[in-house]
Amino acid sequence: MLTHNVRVYRSEENLPREDQLAYKIARVATDSVAVEPEVTEMVINRIIDNASVAVASLNRGPIVAARAQALDHPISAHGSGASIFGISTRSSPEWAAWANGVAVRELDYHDTFLAAEYSHPGDNIPAVLAVAQHTGRSGTELIRGIATGYEIQVDLVKAMSLHKHKIDHVAHLGPSAAAGIGTMLNLDAETIFQAVGQALHTTTATRQSRKGEISTWKAHAPAFAGKMAVEAVDRAMRGQTSPVPIYEGEDGVIAWMLDGPDASYEVPLPAPGEPKRAILDTYTKEHSAEYQAQAWIDLARRLHHAHPELADSSRVKSVVIYSSHHTHYVIGSGANDPQKYEPTASRETLDHSIPYIFTVALQDGAWHHVDSYAPERAQRPDTVDLWHKVTTREDPEWTRRYHSTDIAEKAFGGSVEITMHDGQLISDEIAVADAHPLGARPFAREQYIAKFRTLAEGVVSAGEADRFLSAVQRLETLPAGELDQLNIRAAAGVIDPAAAPKGLF
Repeated sequence: MLTHNVRVYRSEENLPREDQLAYKIARVATDSVAVEPEVTEMVINRIIDNASVAVASLNRGPIVAARAQALDHPISAHGSGASIFGISTRSSPEWAAWANGVAVRELDYHDTFLAAEYSHPGDNIPAVLAVAQHTGRSGTELIRGIATGYEIQVDLVKAMSLHKHKIDHVAHLGPSAAAGIGTMLNLDAETIFQAVGQALHTTTATRQSRKGEISTWKAHAPAFAGKMAVEAVDRAMRGQTSPVPIYEGEDGVIAWMLDGPDASYEVPLPAPGEPKRAILDTYTKEHSAEYQAQAWIDLARRLHHAHPELADSSRVKSVVIYSSHHTHYVIGSGANDPQKYEPTASRETLDHSIPYIFTVALQDGAWHHVDSYAPERAQRPDTVDLWHKVTTREDPEWTRRYHSTDIAEKAFGGSVEITMHDGQLISDEIAVADAHPLGARPFAREQYIAKFRTLAEGVVSAGEADRFLSAVQRLETLPAGELDQLNIRAAAGVIDPAAAPKGLF
C-alpha cells in the first residue's frame, strides 16, 4: 500500500489533478490488476449475504416504498435495465440500486468495517450490480467492480473520520461505488475522477439520521449514495465535471466539513499492480443489530446458559458494561439519549441501544431479526425492569483496542459486571463476535449459505433459493448478459402489489 498525504490547498496553490485524492482513487480504479481467488470467494459470500438480508425485509415499509418508486421509473433507451429483489419487473439502474440498496440495509444485518469511520461496504454491491445488469456485464467484470468498491471505501474509512464532525458515513460510499462502477465499465481515469467528485459532493449529510428517534431514512441513506454514484457516473460519461479539488479545495470537504483548513490525512491506497484485498478486512453480522452489538449478543447468550438466574430481573441489582468510546457514547448510556431506554422506541432506535440488546439476549439466550425487536418483546415488564438497570462506561483499553490498526488485537467488545441482589458478582468479557474472522465460529461459505436459507424461508421457494445459490457460486463463469441470475423472486403471494404506498410518480 502507498500512503498519500492529503491536506487543504489554497486556490492559488493550484494542486495538480494527478495529486488530488479523487484522481488517485480513479487511478486505483483503472488498475487492471487481477482479482485474487480469496477476494473472489469473499465477493461471492457478500453477494449471498446481501441477498439474505434483502429477502428477509421485502415487506417492510421502507422497502415497499422504495420498490414502488423504482417501478415508477421505466428502463432508459440504452441498456436493458436492472432487476429488483423479490419481483421480475425491471427498472432503470439508478432506481434499482435505490430499491435494492434500501432492502440490503433495512435490517442492519450485512457486513461492516470499522476504523476511523464506520461503514457497511456491502452497500457498494446494489449500485455496481444494477449497472452491471443494465449494461450486460459478465460475472468477472462484476467481481472486479465490487473489489474496487470495497477497496476504496475501506481505505477512506481507515483514514478519515466523518462521524467526528457529525457527517454520515455514506459520504465515503458515494466515491467508492462510483469508483467500483468505473472499474467494471473500464472507464478512463478522467471520467472516474469526475464521477468520484460528483458522488462525494452529493452524498454529504449529517448524522442526525442515526441519532435520537431514528427514522426510516437510516435504510435509505446508503441507497441514496449508491443511486447518486450511478447518476454521477452517467453525467461524467457525458462529459460533465465535478467540483475540483473536491477533498483538498479551500472551500472543499476537508476544509469545511471535516478537520478544517489545517487538516492533514494519511490515506492508504494500493500501489500500481497491487491486488485489491480490502474486502478481506471486513466482517459480516450473525445478528441483526449494530455491529458493536454483535459481540455483546454472543456474550449475553453465553451468560444466559452459564447463569440462567440472570434472566430473572428481580434477582439482578445492576449491569455495567465496560467498552469502547464508540459503544458507550453512540449506542450506550453515554449517548444521554432517552430513546435508548424507551419501550415504545422504533426498531431502528432499539438496534442502536446496547442496554436493550444485551438485556433481551441475556433473557432469551438468542437473538432473532424480527422477534427480538417486536413491540411486545420490548415492552415486557421484566425486560423493561432489567433494561433500566444496564449502563455502559468507557474503558480506555477497550477504546485503544477498538482503534488499533493491528487486526490481531482490534476489538469491538468489552467486559461486563453483573451485581446480584444477594451480593454475587458475575463478570465476563469478549473481544470480538463469534462470527468474526478471529472469533469462536468464523463465518465461511457454509455459514453465509445457512444465513441465506434461514432468512429466505417462507419468502422464497426452495427451488428458487437453490437456483440462486447455484448461480452466485458460479459467478466467475457467468457470461456477459447473465447477471439477472443474481436476482431472487419471492414466492407467490409474498409481495402484494396493492400494498405499495402512493407518491408523486
